[in-house]
Amino acid sequence: MDFTFSEDQLLFQESVRDFLVNEVTPEKIRQLWETDSGRSDELWQQLAELGLTGITVPEAHGGLGMTELDFVLLAQEVGYVALSEPLVNSVLIATPLLVECGNSDLADTWLPKIASGEARVVAGLEINKLVEDAHCADLLLLEKDGAVYAVEAARASLRANESVDPGRKLFAVDFDPAAATLIADGAAATSLIDNALNRGALGVAAQCLGLAQRMIDLSVQYTSERKQFGVAIGTFQAVKHHMANIAYKLEYAKTPVYRAAYDIANKLPRAALSVSHAKVVSCEVADLAAKNSIQVHGAMGYTWEVDLHIFMKRAWAFNSSYGTAGFHKNRVAAAVLADGAALGAGATF
Repeated sequence: MDFTFSEDQLLFQESVRDFLVNEVTPEKIRQLWETDSGRSDELWQQLAELGLTGITVPEAHGGLGMTELDFVLLAQEVGYVALSEPLVNSVLIATPLLVECGNSDLADTWLPKIASGEARVVAGLEINKLVEDAHCADLLLLEKDGAVYAVEAARASLRANESVDPGRKLFAVDFDPAAATLIADGAAATSLIDNALNRGALGVAAQCLGLAQRMIDLSVQYTSERKQFGVAIGTFQAVKHHMANIAYKLEYAKTPVYRAAYDIANKLPRAALSVSHAKVVSCEVADLAAKNSIQVHGAMGYTWEVDLHIFMKRAWAFNSSYGTAGFHKNRVAAAVLADGAALGAGATF
């Protein structure tokens, strides 16, 4: 059996990487920090023209009809550049939720707009408390008291909250359920919420892989240029060990993330277990990358001017996004202690 990605998937990843590295530079990220929205309509349209906004939109609604497994490598590249646009939320969480909810009117109205880049649709789950990018969404898909609602932007009240990462825009969202469209409640809502949680955690895990790699690359570049005693500090054994410890753990973290994407795409019973494993190991390696990278940067690593901060703070912010380490370790423990029984999407703990 071949467990590798296809040539088409790898070529798509390469083309997306080339685009993002050129268009989402640290300089442009810092410029967006100074704007009111922190987002770029021009960049969103470029992402749409590449087909990225429509990856999980069914072909019947103008999308590419692809799966989570097709997108996981692209989410990794999104993490590598610390993209702030709500691409991962839209592709991995909001769009599949619209597809699965069974509301044909909502799907017919919004899915073509998502695919074309005409509209941004963002999902918000109660496990996160705050909704990222609610301010730029045309439609919000929100969990409230065990039910799922579709809320048009004009019908929501937003209250901005600070984040450790200036690139994330977080909001407390209030809305009147009576004025919103009820998508699902009861068991149907539980299934939608659990699937959205798994996809959200997968998106975070994949981005953490990219963040860790970017911090390695920044640190290797810095230690190759910074000199002490007439030689580059990257030649010092202690510095090499810091980078090597991240690199090998990053390689070991990739397989659980890719397996989780496969399990979700194929609707396997063990998807929740795979996602929790992936979330834990990917966040751990991103944390290690932040810790070791700031060490090898020395005092410079603590200054805002160093680009490392962009990626380090995104990694910190992701620690509690779509479930803390404790939440996901409990899910893994529940599976192990249940005599290896696989976790279903609707499992509770």
